[in-house]
Amino acid sequence: MPQLIATTATLLLLLGALLVVHFARREASEIRRSSEDEVQHLRDEARDLLSEAQRREERVSTRENEIAADQRTAQKYARALDERAAVIVRDERRLASDRAARERAHLAALAEVAHLDVDTARKELRERLISEARDDTRADVRRIVRGARKDAESQSRAILVEAMQRQAAATSSETSALWIDLPNEEMKGRIIGREGRNIRAFESLTGVNVIVEEGVNAVQLSSFDVERREIAEVTLRLLVEDGRIHPQRVEQVYSKVVDELPQRHLDAGLDALESAGVRGVSEDMVRTLGRLRLRSSYGQNVLSHLVECGQLAADIARSVGADEEVARRAAFLHDIGKAFTHERAGTHASLGAQYAAEHGESEVVVNAIAAHHDEVPQESVEAVIVQVADALSAGRAGARRDDADGYIERLENLEELVAEHAGVTRVLAMSAGRDVRVMVEPHEVDDEGVAELARTIAEHISKDLSFPGEIKVTVIRELRADAVAG
Repeated sequence: MPQLIATTATLLLLLGALLVVHFARREASEIRRSSEDEVQHLRDEARDLLSEAQRREERVSTRENEIAADQRTAQKYARALDERAAVIVRDERRLASDRAARERAHLAALAEVAHLDVDTARKELRERLISEARDDTRADVRRIVRGARKDAESQSRAILVEAMQRQAAATSSETSALWIDLPNEEMKGRIIGREGRNIRAFESLTGVNVIVEEGVNAVQLSSFDVERREIAEVTLRLLVEDGRIHPQRVEQVYSKVVDELPQRHLDAGLDALESAGVRGVSEDMVRTLGRLRLRSSYGQNVLSHLVECGQLAADIARSVGADEEVARRAAFLHDIGKAFTHERAGTHASLGAQYAAEHGESEVVVNAIAAHHDEVPQESVEAVIVQVADALSAGRAGARRDDADGYIERLENLEELVAEHAGVTRVLAMSAGRDVRVMVEPHEVDDEGVAELARTIAEHISKDLSFPGEIKVTVIRELRADAVAG
């Protein structure tokens, strides 16, 4: 029995060894096949690379042949030009010699006829030739200047039209009221609340009037303060989306929206930077730019206007060979001072230039911002491009709107207010109401009273009129004396 067990064990060991050998051989066969496949794949790739290299070598050889042919042709033309230049030089020398001989003969004949010596005749001839040449030169200069001016105007129009076509953007207009759609009629009741407590809480927090009309599945928010209206809009949309509307919930959502306002400014500024293609602006400037999304000028959104100006200036600078990035940056920042016109004294151009200088902008950019309304001289071509881009963006059809009746009424109110002061004989509101010229009676207002009257009028305007930016008051006193001799 032990012998049988030993034999069985031996057989099992042999069987195991055979199985191991069998699996090892099969694995080796699979590895060999895989290696052969990989080698074949590498051979195919090498063959493809060799074919591609041969094709490229053929293209390079063909291109070298073409270049050699072009060089031979160029050398041929160069030799022909050298020969032509030699002929021209020879002809010029011959013509100069002939001209000198004719001049000598003419001088001799002139001296014989006029009984003058050769020096005197030469002097008179020189003076006559100089006079004729001067007249011909003046005529040529005038003709060249007229042609150059005509070509420059044509090219300028082409450049501006091309820039405007590339940047034909939609115009964003701001109004004093906006509508918010509601999902159903029941939402109106939730907004109003029991005995109107929800709507009262909302209006007292936001400072915005909520108008609910019958038959319209929407409510209207009305306010002349754009920032308040924007906060109220976001607050109401969140409340409508959530569905829970009560005074406590209104306070919670309103506080959240107010806290997120700086982040919305930052996001708007970053989006504008990306759209305009401007980089390297500090975070403080980005937030300031974001605040301009809530500012408008004659219905044109200021931030959208800056983005459009940056793109226009870049296109114009590229066309005329100016510094494209400087023009883009200066145009994008040129109205940044409008974020401070309600906080600091000064025009938006001067405030913007000061703010840009404080944040490390270059002198070219600072000058372009300060000079875009001609308050200071323009010191670079990029500053001129910024002014052109600003005029294009503001002046194109549909960019800005202003009610004619309201515009006239504002100017009339301004003139009437100034005319109320004693001694004023005539008032002229100029530059869209930003400049007021006041003529006074010299017998009623003396020289010392002119400055005092200007300050009084400026204080009166600031107190009784609402206006953006600044109004410059200029008082003019002119004394004339007339007499008649009989």
